[in-house]
Amino acid sequence: MNFSWNGAKLLPSFLLGVFALVMWHAAPPEGLDVKTWHLFTIFVTTIIGIILKPLPMGAVAIIALAFCNYTGTLTLSESMSTFSSGIVWLVIFAFFIARGFINTGLGKRISYMFVAVLGNSTLGLAYGFVLSELLLAPIIPSNTARGAGVVFPILSSLTSEFGSCPRDGTQRKIGSYLIKVCFHANVITSAMFLTALAGNPLIASLAADAGVTISWLDWAWAAVVPGIVSLVVMPLLLFVLYAPEVKKTPEAPILARQKLAEMGGLKANEILMLLTFGLLLVLWIFGKTLGIDATTAALFGLAILLFAGVISWEDILAEKSAWGTLVWFAVLLMMAHFLTEFGMVNWFSGQMQSAVSGISWMMALGILMLVYFYTHYFFASITAHITSMYSAFLVVSIAAGAPPMLAAMLLAVMSSLSGGLTHYGTGTAPVYFGAGYVDIKDWWRLGFILSVVNIAIWVLIGGTWWKVIGIW
Repeated sequence: MNFSWNGAKLLPSFLLGVFALVMWHAAPPEGLDVKTWHLFTIFVTTIIGIILKPLPMGAVAIIALAFCNYTGTLTLSESMSTFSSGIVWLVIFAFFIARGFINTGLGKRISYMFVAVLGNSTLGLAYGFVLSELLLAPIIPSNTARGAGVVFPILSSLTSEFGSCPRDGTQRKIGSYLIKVCFHANVITSAMFLTALAGNPLIASLAADAGVTISWLDWAWAAVVPGIVSLVVMPLLLFVLYAPEVKKTPEAPILARQKLAEMGGLKANEILMLLTFGLLLVLWIFGKTLGIDATTAALFGLAILLFAGVISWEDILAEKSAWGTLVWFAVLLMMAHFLTEFGMVNWFSGQMQSAVSGISWMMALGILMLVYFYTHYFFASITAHITSMYSAFLVVSIAAGAPPMLAAMLLAVMSSLSGGLTHYGTGTAPVYFGAGYVDIKDWWRLGFILSVVNIAIWVLIGGTWWKVIGIW
């Protein structure tokens, strides 16, 4: 038997164990019982484990699940309860459906089509990638799969064609600008749809625990105006702040047309994928009227693709990211649910409410929103950020007098937008940053500037739009 410790993982694992042991035996704060405190200890230790990454996220979640059950903090049925959650399976089904875009090549075809039409200038090329992200976002629930799996390979190919490469010092020619545009387009589109980020359905579930129902259509309708404004403004702002050396790119449409010619005409499986995609959008938009929930619609779309052979059972079994997401998503959702049920969130909201008492709900919501947003500097995962803070900040906002739907949506979109702050804040960040086109100083500087701009757009323009459509 071979058994070895990775030294880089041993220290964080040891410190994590010591932290958990100390918390477990500490006296609960006044107002909390021992059982709630123990679940909170497991929860916090899990979040820190996800941040430190001594093990993969799924492995950390399995260990947490075992401790919940072994210590008697939760029963076995309680520990496993969210594995049957519709929200969890919506994300998993969407992962499988996204495989259809990859198998058929439809995702690449869509991106190359936008480049062929808009790619005569660097700015036009940027908007081509933005539109690709926007079109793919509703159907690909992993921002990492969308950005790193579909958009980034095409972007990398184009920058190479233009002779823009960090290895020879030509990254600022065009690559640096496009890298930042594509990364922030990924972040913005993640905020625009319930199915654009794995953490968004988690938000919908946590909001439901607080008495706020957010459907797929509710989310998309609320986000469409501020989202589009952000997507229009962002490439222009980066064009000024981080201008590329090459402004005209007549070769890009030629390259894109060559790639499209190599792909040939639309294949039968691509047409079927398009029709299924259209059907899913219709069911997600009008599902409430038709009596079909989002998970049922996704399951139906998946069944069509399986029956037609667009994706195979082997594709589903090989989709490791989906099965990994099933584990950690269900476990995090379970702990967050029972912390709410046991009264932890109400207790925390009481503490926070006293801190913002005596001020208007608008100011309280603004303060809470900014704290929530910029604490993402301490997180390497949007999901970890959502799981550890969303419920508490939502409950406090509502207790301070903020309209529930307004507070829920504002914190929801800020969850995704905050991922643009750092080079580690979301799954796509290490991929784009790791390409070497942007140094860490510029990455953080531009991330902070765009965060201020995005907050202004979503609060001012978004807030006005939300007033018009009756969210508050």
